[in-house]
Parts: sequence; structure tokens; C-alpha cells
Amino acid sequence: MGTWQKRSELGKWLDQNGYTQEDLVNASGLNRNTVSKVCSDPDYIPSGRTMRKIMKAVRQIDPSLKAHDFWDI
Repeated sequence: MGTWQKRSELGKWLDQNGYTQEDLVNASGLNRNTVSKVCSDPDYIPSGRTMRKIMKAVRQIDPSLKAHDFWDI
């Protein structure tokens, strides 16, 4: 990952924990474009349904994570 690329908190978390966006696509069932936007745009806040799918996938790794760890909601 180049240092020039913007990353959201979710994208940074994936990078730090050794996961890829493709891993999130497979775990969440979301479209690649959606996952790409969620991981790269720090100002993007996904819909409730998308957020639930993402949180269900990341909680398989770390059950203590909350949505506010990634987004200002």
C-alpha cells in the first residue's frame, strides 16, 4: 500500500491486521466497489445495511469492535 493512498479507519484497521479488501468482500458479501469506497474514503459513511454487514464480518476477527470505531455516527 503506497503512502499516497487515502485510507479510512476501516481501511487502516484492515492493513494493520493483515487483511485485504478482498477478504472483507468475501466475509461480508458486499460488492468490491462498495468495499473499496468504504476502505478508501475517510468521509464516506455507509448505509445501515452495509454497515451491519461490515461489522458482522469484522467482529468475526475482533468481537469487541463497534461501528463508532470506524465511523462518526
